[in-house]
Amino acid sequence: MTPKHASTPSRDSIRFPVQPRLLPPTKAARRLHLTLDEFRDKLPALLMHGFPHPCPVTGHFDLVAIDAFLDRRAGFAGGVRPEDHEAIMRERIARLG
Repeated sequence: MTPKHASTPSRDSIRFPVQPRLLPPTKAARRLHLTLDEFRDKLPALLMHGFPHPCPVTGHFDLVAIDAFLDRRAGFAGGVRPEDHEAIMRERIARLG
């Protein structure tokens, strides 16, 4: 006879897979189809165009925020496209007088 506790999963066992939301730089780079070196080289420009900053604690990047950035850049998300920011600023300045 098998002991009762043998069929009960331990608290540390994985019951279902967990998809991480925060990605290390290597995987964030892969999400953009870049090598890690290419990602590091392009990161300042990406950040200037609205790419999400890494978590200040872990240094990892938010997958949902990366996907939202990609959607905005591709024109899938409602809202302002990054190219339109300059036009919006000119309009606001003109309204100020």
